[in-house]
Amino acid sequence: MKDVKEKKREWNEDKLSGFFDDGTEIVGELKFKGSFRIDGFFKGKISSADMLIIGERGHVDAEVRVGYAVINGEFRGQIFGEEKVEIHDRGRVFGTIMSPKLVIAEGAYLEAKCQTTDSAAEETEPKAP
Repeated sequence: MKDVKEKKREWNEDKLSGFFDDGTEIVGELKFKGSFRIDGFFKGKISSADMLIIGERGHVDAEVRVGYAVINGEFRGQIFGEEKVEIHDRGRVFGTIMSPKLVIAEGAYLEAKCQTTDSAAEETEPKAP
């Protein structure tokens, strides 16, 4: 039996390390540490081991790979959540979602292919016979 201590990550939406507001449009690649909130328009690629928050006025059209995602606005594309993806009641998602945990609030709009799966790291480990 392995003695493994699982480190539980604490996510806090109130402690942002980055933010861009309504009226801001960015096309490109976004990498960040900590929590990042988007209330404007973003198109491209997003990657982080931490938390992405798409605000109510946020519109994201991207390939996203993050630790944890909270969607309150509109998302189009592919999202890979290492730990969890949450779609709140005003969230609208079109595309693909892959994550070990998926939470969809009543009132959310979802038009997506969804798969709850182990993290990518666990998928690549060889299985014992």
